[in-house]
Amino acid sequence: MGRLVFALLLAAYAAGEAAAQYPSRPVRLVVPASPGGASDLVARILAPSLSTEFGQPFVVENRVTSGGIIATQQVADAPADGHTLLVTFDTFAVNPFLYPQLKWDPLRDFSPVMQVCRYPQVLVVHPSLGVKTVGEFVALAKERGASLNYGSAGPASSSRLAYELFKQVAGIETVPIHYRGGGPAMQDLVAGQVQVMLIQGGGTIAQHVKAGKLTALAVSTAERSKFYADLPTIAETLPGFESQSWAAIFAPAHTPKAVLERLHAGLAKLLADAGVRERLEGQSCEIIGGSPEALTELVKSEQAKWGRLIREMKITID
Repeated sequence: MGRLVFALLLAAYAAGEAAAQYPSRPVRLVVPASPGGASDLVARILAPSLSTEFGQPFVVENRVTSGGIIATQQVADAPADGHTLLVTFDTFAVNPFLYPQLKWDPLRDFSPVMQVCRYPQVLVVHPSLGVKTVGEFVALAKERGASLNYGSAGPASSSRLAYELFKQVAGIETVPIHYRGGGPAMQDLVAGQVQVMLIQGGGTIAQHVKAGKLTALAVSTAERSKFYADLPTIAETLPGFESQSWAAIFAPAHTPKAVLERLHAGLAKLLADAGVRERLEGQSCEIIGGSPEALTELVKSEQAKWGRLIREMKITID
């Protein structure tokens, strides 16, 4: 018994020393997506302040091979010492339902650090449709059937899942066209090659709406968004509908608790900084900054919600 106690005390001491010295070298912020996306913007806004706060470079690495799945696996396999972190987005929680052969699991293979923020998604249509409200669009879609196309940022993207949920709740059918990223999808929506999207509300959407190139109908969140104060929610027309995008930070499983706590405290400090908040909110990012336990519950709730939709709608990745 004495040896066991000694071993436990020694392990605790070693963990404490590791946390006190953390980070001892540059930290990699792996983003499993291309530059310009929601999680990439979060990483690039936070990285300079994290570098200052911790006294070591925090370097953003974009890895998009196979939709970021390989990059996520690489983080899961990285040493659990806090020097490799994953800055990811909402589909992280549901990828196992879309890719049954995945070797990593969001709950088993990662330690939650913090949900940084969430974004409203915006239902936008091409002006040629001549609709101004959700109700008008639903009526038009029921009239025209599958002659309308919807765009998504990819077959495993949150924009696809959110729109599939919208289709289910509204009782309509539109034909999917999946792109490699939200940028190309948005370009074709502006050009009228696709007629509708339900997509994360940052970036250039507001500019296109202001210029009259797109018509915004509603936001996807349960309550109206301060970033789109003039828009109703989809739920005001279709009760019960709710969807959102989010960005969060994870470490490999078994990262020492003391290191996770140090990371969380540093991030919480940064999210309270007025300059950081202004930059994040400038991207329509509603700051959350909750506990690791709250992030775990978010992942579980997302899995329950979207896993059910994927099964019911028989959504597959071709």
